[in-house]
Amino acid sequence: MRVDAPFALASLAAAGAEARRLEELGYDGAFSFDGPHDPFFPLLQAAATTERLELITGVAIAFARSPMLLAQIGHDLQVLSKGRFRFGLGSQVRAHIERRFSQPWSRPAARMRELVLALRAIWSCWNDGAPLDFRGDFYTHTLMPPLLRPAPSPFGSPPVWLAGVGPRMTGVAGEVADGFLVHPFHTRAFLEAVTRPALERGLVRAGRARRELTVSVQVLIASGRDADETERARSAVRAQIAFYASTPAYRGVLDSCGRGALHPHLHALSRSGDWRAMAALVDDELLEAVAVCAPPDALGERLVARCAGFADRVSLVAPWQPDAAAWAEVVRIVQGARV
Repeated sequence: MRVDAPFALASLAAAGAEARRLEELGYDGAFSFDGPHDPFFPLLQAAATTERLELITGVAIAFARSPMLLAQIGHDLQVLSKGRFRFGLGSQVRAHIERRFSQPWSRPAARMRELVLALRAIWSCWNDGAPLDFRGDFYTHTLMPPLLRPAPSPFGSPPVWLAGVGPRMTGVAGEVADGFLVHPFHTRAFLEAVTRPALERGLVRAGRARRELTVSVQVLIASGRDADETERARSAVRAQIAFYASTPAYRGVLDSCGRGALHPHLHALSRSGDWRAMAALVDDELLEAVAVCAPPDALGERLVARCAGFADRVSLVAPWQPDAAAWAEVVRIVQGARV
């Protein structure tokens, strides 16, 4: 399996140096995300300071941007990185799209499918000289003057990886995407009962083989060298699980381990801003169903067991220990595993 690390940046100006460090530590890729900062700026700097590291948005919010804007960014990052860009896209949830980004929301799975097809049509125009004539239910792209057309990419268009939790969006990834990004809020039971079948249905619809789809699993981890460090780690991961589990669209993950009844309580507490009380509702059983919890010397094997037979690559998500150097030995174990 390939192993990716998050960009843990004290400032955007440090992105280039951090990317170079991740490459030297042996990571296969690094991912940014749409959060306090735009996800593309760190990758722009990383493209100039690395030679091998794959550069991933994990994820950029698709519905906050038009397909043409996304196509331009993806094309340029693919060229600048010499083919190392992996375009991870996610839908976010309705409240953020409408109330934070002030963009339309409807039929998210169908909209995402069409957005990916629109990207491919635009890139085909730029790279292959095909006429731009894309007409869909959500997006229309029919104008591309020669003056505004970039030079073809010598590295082709970037692979598009879609993120999803529910079966419809997951199925779209299996049908039209080059890769699928598994949300860190998952259980192995959810992967087997919901994610894997949905991906397979999408692959069947498109007449594709599983080898044509890269599956990347983001995994929350809680580990420590002593009792105090372990408890700090578990507390930080409890808080992140509580945040995810309060989202209505993610209730299915709680259902997968028999904890669906917890969702309304977490949702109500999130609306009142009582984050401490939310974390207290995540008991050990739920924590260990979602996160990989193990001492450092057993963490690599536990990660391999979580992802075996399903993942092509894994991303380590440790909100309590953002220093990627701490996981160097774990990275070697996972990279060397036969799965």
